[in-house]
Amino acid sequence: MEASSNQPPPLEDVDLFAIDLPLREAVGRAGVSAADQGGLAAFGREWGAAETAAEARRANEHPPQLHALDPRGERLDVVEYHPAYHALMARSMAAGLHASSWDEAAVAPMGAAPRASGQALRAARFYMAAQVESGHLCPLTMTHASVAALAAAPDALSRWLPRIVGRDYDGAFRPWWEKTAVTLGMGMTERQGGTDVRANTTAATPAGDHYRISGQKWFMSAPMCDAFLVLAQAPGGLTCFLVPRFEPDGRRNGLRFQRLKNKLGNRSNASSEVVFEMAHGEKIGEEGRGVATILGMVQLTRLDCAISSAGLMRTGLAHAVHHARHRRAFGRRLIEQPLMRTVLADMALEVEAATALAVRLAAAFDAAPDDPHEAALARICTPAAKYLICKQAPHLLYEAMECLGGNGYVEDFPLARAYQEAPVNAIWEGSGNVMALDVLRAAARDPAATAAVLDRLGEAAGEPGRRAADAIQSALRSPDAEARGREITEGLGRLAALATLAAGDARVADAYAARRFGDGRGAQTSWGGAGPSAQADRLIERALPE
Repeated sequence: MEASSNQPPPLEDVDLFAIDLPLREAVGRAGVSAADQGGLAAFGREWGAAETAAEARRANEHPPQLHALDPRGERLDVVEYHPAYHALMARSMAAGLHASSWDEAAVAPMGAAPRASGQALRAARFYMAAQVESGHLCPLTMTHASVAALAAAPDALSRWLPRIVGRDYDGAFRPWWEKTAVTLGMGMTERQGGTDVRANTTAATPAGDHYRISGQKWFMSAPMCDAFLVLAQAPGGLTCFLVPRFEPDGRRNGLRFQRLKNKLGNRSNASSEVVFEMAHGEKIGEEGRGVATILGMVQLTRLDCAISSAGLMRTGLAHAVHHARHRRAFGRRLIEQPLMRTVLADMALEVEAATALAVRLAAAFDAAPDDPHEAALARICTPAAKYLICKQAPHLLYEAMECLGGNGYVEDFPLARAYQEAPVNAIWEGSGNVMALDVLRAAARDPAATAAVLDRLGEAAGEPGRRAADAIQSALRSPDAEARGREITEGLGRLAALATLAAGDARVADAYAARRFGDGRGAQTSWGGAGPSAQADRLIERALPE
């Protein structure tokens, strides 16, 4: 049909960086150089291309398949992916989404602790890739974060890091030492424990210079990774182990995949149930220190959850604004109708905050080794940012689907897939209550650092921020602090977002303060519920230039 059929054109063959002013401002505030921003533009064009969108669609229309046995009944335990998935993995690994933060660590002196750099730059790329296809980012997130855990075993790190930072994706099922680039996954939760990993029963028995792992994991994502960081009970208590797909002599290791999870979303990525049958494992860190060893990895995966959810929110907003600019109803374009503009502006404001906060937090991880305040900010605000952004994403994406009407609900269009994808980030690596408890624990362990972070955020955010910081401090000291954990955690996330926005466009920060901290603020599920914003025109134009 002709364009006059009133169907908006696809939002494809665009530069995802150039059309995203809030992202460009966020990376500028984070200190990303002009040269690196040029690279972000090239990445934005590649990931905004129609070809990449088609790969994303195909990877989700043809989900991975488990082949547990070969035709003769012998164990095979491999997962077959569509070529589009491999194409996406190759694109992302060539761009360093799995490891660019650790490039300098790979050439550091032997025995030196790995130091991440360029987290904000990587975050911008990760954020744009998430707008197109999020499922394949799961193994990239885990690979990136694995270095933080492997730091507890310098010998293992020295062997694996050169291949972790490799850029040539190799999806073949063969020993890791035959590859120039590898991916790593993780297996933590079991049927009887879930989040309570100390209830794990998987056992690790010493066997000379290694251990033999026996037991099960209820969730182990990306089962075709080259190795997995696994928690198991050693003689000295819960311990972290590196479990490769192949034994050191080249035989297949004892990982027996039972089935792949039939998930709501995240369909391009395989998530499995696995049984370990005397699998070879290498101890990472001390016996009994498994949770402490894995915690650095978990912090980085939580950061990626927030970044990718911000990216999903961004794609929902961009498609909603694009549709409203091209669709006519009741005699005029949707974008010209006051009620639609109110909704879009409110959504745009939330995406501004999510984008700014995600990049700011990534920059804090960069600065943390040399700046105690930034280290405290990263430690305390990461669970709060994950809580806020990941919980907002499904609500905002639903509203974006509603802006498109029936087409938004149809899986031929990208928003339905983004909506299905959104809940996983709020659940994975700790759901809402877990994030709230982590904020409370961090505050209890170091109340002085927490108070300092709140004071600095409050000062940066102005009078509304100071009031919010005081309220959070009061709630933390109250006898019912645990029962108010979600209130505290969301408040901290919003305070950090406002403080970040205040470092940029003052009018955007003022609008956010008025909408999210004022007496008439709407509930998180009621976009536009607080009425029109004086900044509506600017917010929509900032979201997507016409």
